[in-house]
Amino acid sequence: MAQLGATVEHPTHGEGVIFNQDGDFWRVYFKDVGEKEIGKSYDGWTVTEEGMEGAGADLSDITAAVEQVFEEHMYRIEQYIEPAPIELGERWEGGTLILQPEDSSLQSKEVPMETFFHKIVMVRDRLRVMEQQINAQEKLSDEDKVNLQQYITRIYGSLTTFNVLFKYKEDQFKGSSKGGDE
Repeated sequence: MAQLGATVEHPTHGEGVIFNQDGDFWRVYFKDVGEKEIGKSYDGWTVTEEGMEGAGADLSDITAAVEQVFEEHMYRIEQYIEPAPIELGERWEGGTLILQPEDSSLQSKEVPMETFFHKIVMVRDRLRVMEQQINAQEKLSDEDKVNLQQYITRIYGSLTTFNVLFKYKEDQFKGSSKGGDE
C-alpha cells in the first residue's frame, strides 16, 4: 500500500517517490519524467520501499526521504535543478554578427550577438543530452559508446572557436587535446 515517502516503480514512468497528496491523488516525483499525479486507488505500480507511517510527515521529512532515495541510487540532485544561465561576454552585448558574401550584389545578413550566442549554447546543450542518451543506451556496447563519444569530443573541439563569446571560462567548449579542429 502506498504512503507518503514511499519509493515506487511505475510500469511506464519508472522509479518515483510519493512526496505529497491532494485529495484522491498522490503527487509523485519520477526521476525520468518529473512530477505526476496518480490516483490513490492505482495499483499498477510496485512499492519498492515503504514510506512514513501516518499523515504527520512534514516537508523536511519528505525532503530527507527524497534526498535519501536519490543518494541511494546515485542520482545527482543538481541535474534536476535549473542551471544558471550561460552569459555572453560583456564586449559582445548589443553587438551584431554580420555575414557578408563576397559578391556585393548579394545581401548581407545581420544577426544579433545574443541570438547567435543562444544558438551556440543550444548546440552545446543538445550535444550534452546526446552524450547522456548514448551512455544510457543498453543496446550499445562499451566500444560503440566510446567511438560515439570520440565524435562528440571532436565536435566540441570544432566549437572551441566560439569560446571567445562566453563570459566565463567554465562555460566554454572543451575538445580533445590531440589536435585537429581545436
